Amino acid sequence: MPITRELIQKLPKTDLHVHLDGSLRPATVAELARKQNVSLPTFDHEELGKLLTVQGQVDNLAKYIEKFEMTLSVMQEADALERIAYELAEDAARDNVRYMEVRYSPILHQQKGLSLENIVDAVLAGLAQAEKDFPIRTGVIICGIRSIKPETSLRLAELTVAYKGKGVVGFDLAGVEYNYPAKDHLKAFYHVRNNNINTTLHAGEAYGPASIHQAIHYCGAHRIGHGTRLIEDDDLLNYVRDHRIPLEICLTSNVQTRSVERIEDHPFKHYLDKRMRVTLNTDNTLISGTTMTEELWLAARTFDMNFEELMRTILNGFKSVFLPFDEKVEVYQKAKAEIFAMKDELEA
Repeated sequence: MPITRELIQKLPKTDLHVHLDGSLRPATVAELARKQNVSLPTFDHEELGKLLTVQGQVDNLAKYIEKFEMTLSVMQEADALERIAYELAEDAARDNVRYMEVRYSPILHQQKGLSLENIVDAVLAGLAQAEKDFPIRTGVIICGIRSIKPETSLRLAELTVAYKGKGVVGFDLAGVEYNYPAKDHLKAFYHVRNNNINTTLHAGEAYGPASIHQAIHYCGAHRIGHGTRLIEDDDLLNYVRDHRIPLEICLTSNVQTRSVERIEDHPFKHYLDKRMRVTLNTDNTLISGTTMTEELWLAARTFDMNFEELMRTILNGFKSVFLPFDEKVEVYQKAKAEIFAMKDELEA
């Protein structure tokens, strides 16, 4: 069965690795900036989109992260956060994303005095309204940041625990890997895991397998954000495979940040061929200029995927959601039935 972009767009999907502050609409950035008296290089939507979206490649991950300064400048008020969360879920739902986990670090939104609780409440309110308006389910992942003080990460871990069962489904550690080891934030991860909450870590994106090793064996990660460089350590790769630890792969951003130099060099297909629990995700819909349809279509074209491989990749996403088991089975079985019904219809 031929795989087309149109077919992928119609299929149910997940997005388990998407950053709120990297996934705004350019028009919303401009509108909020005017309303909040924030200066921008331009208020033209198209020009702003080009400025905020990586064109080609940047020198490294740190350069990629610099673009967030502009988006964060308009994300310091509760109503703005609620609107941005709502619009992200709306855009995902229109791309037939059925389940999405939105991640962000509340400490980055306190420039105007919002409390951490105000910030989390605003994002959850936007996502909750989107769930009422569109066929999508969402969860929030609160991020610590590698370069901040471990005490701040612990405070964010405590925030995660406070919102357990209220829309927050996990804890993450994001940011530049080099010189900022995950093990510095052990207390935060212990607190989260000690309260039976899921964890994921950015690891193996811009640093080698040792970063992934720390994420799993020091911090107890249940999923790995990116994991691009896991291919460099066969022994660790087999451990990840044996324990069914999902990898949150983000193809477009990995090329943009030079985690891989060319999309053809990405280990995604190697992981898939080894039957690892590999998922595809957007990372940042604005900064990377992508959608879930585009990520899957890029993978299908680049690696000449057949329908079975495409379906397995999508269902890996549903298998990897941070939901209680019964709820996970429900969303997985519903997506699987929808995919098979579509397959039968196309083959008829």
